Amino acid sequence: MAFMPIELWGGVECTVNRVRDYYCDQVHLTGHETREDDLDRFANLGIKAMRYPVLWERTAPEGKANWKWPDQRLHHLRELGITPIVGLLHHGSGPKITSLIDPDFPRRFSEYARSVAQRYPWLENYVPINEPLTTARFSCLYGHWYPHRTDSSSFARALLLQCQAIVLAMRAIRVVNSDARLIQTEDLGKTFASPVLRYQAEFDNSRRWLTWDLLGGRFDSSHALWEFFRRAQISERYLMWFQENPCPPDILGINYYVTSERYIDEDVQQYPAASHGGNGRHNYVDVEAVRVLDSADLGLQRRIAEAWVRYHKPIAITESHLGCIDPHQQLLWFQDAWESARLQRNCGVELIAVTSWALLGAYDWDSLLTERNHHYERGAFEIKNGQPQPTPLANYLRGLATDRTPESPILPNHATAWWKDPSRFRYPPVSPDFALLSSAV
Repeated sequence: MAFMPIELWGGVECTVNRVRDYYCDQVHLTGHETREDDLDRFANLGIKAMRYPVLWERTAPEGKANWKWPDQRLHHLRELGITPIVGLLHHGSGPKITSLIDPDFPRRFSEYARSVAQRYPWLENYVPINEPLTTARFSCLYGHWYPHRTDSSSFARALLLQCQAIVLAMRAIRVVNSDARLIQTEDLGKTFASPVLRYQAEFDNSRRWLTWDLLGGRFDSSHALWEFFRRAQISERYLMWFQENPCPPDILGINYYVTSERYIDEDVQQYPAASHGGNGRHNYVDVEAVRVLDSADLGLQRRIAEAWVRYHKPIAITESHLGCIDPHQQLLWFQDAWESARLQRNCGVELIAVTSWALLGAYDWDSLLTERNHHYERGAFEIKNGQPQPTPLANYLRGLATDRTPESPILPNHATAWWKDPSRFRYPPVSPDFALLSSAV
């Protein structure tokens, strides 16, 4: 099968999440809110499609929409020849009148989605809700974000309500534009574990597919997590709603970070207290797999292959970003993502695009947006004195835009990918056979 060349997409970190009564708005923090000429900077990179926010909380925080900002930005993107991939909710919970566990959340959200489609009937690409599984975990299982719940029932409801909202939103959008495409993003990693915790790894590795399984109508009584939802007091009738109302993504959007793959271990004394947790059955730590596991099964290329085998649908890498001090490491991270995509394309995967995410950088993700420390990490541009300045990654992206297989960038002698170097281990390394046996699903 012949595929078109891999596309270069871009995106601005645009999370608007709520922690108690405080909203953290990345578009405001990076200054993109008032710098329309950022779009010209992005166009100069050669980017032809962009994930771009028309977010519910920003556009209609009190119910009535103010279209001035998205009108200007979407018009400018069209003038530049950049295709918008519009996001409507990004790690958010909606305006203050609702929440992720509000039974009326799907209806309210779909009404907003309809209003966006009616305002911009030419839009064809939507990410209605970014990473609903991640948002449900952080908001209703771990309690980091509003509504700050920490129980399985709230987590299950938050995930199901978001997925139902996506189905209803796309239904409303397609009344206006029947050609509208659903690009459904989710953080995709894998959990590895000690033998004692194999059962928890199996659960986590089934859970990571839930967003796409639910939307695709693949969730029924034979699913590995059916009983989990029933124990979480979710009715069989509600669960079957997704099989009766399938809305399969047109494109699977894989978001992948160095923290996406995890290692869990009951030997907690080897690890810092901040990593300690548990599931009620065992106490264990949850750490970045790259810091402890020496395995060829780590990495984006393996995750792409797993998603393709499971769904056999077009795939885009919709977020590729590394937060670090050395800008050359960010370049190497994106180069790795591009090479992973290229290699999987050569293996027959319909891999259509790789996205340079957080083009303007991001704030406070080191605390998962729970603290306001103004901890900034750069992207393809670095904000200095209020103005974006290109980083080495920007130059590499320009090269990709003109030559889909550019030569390796010229880097300082010390610039080696730290996630591939033995110095990455913070804890006693675990052998591949030990961890892979325990993470089989």
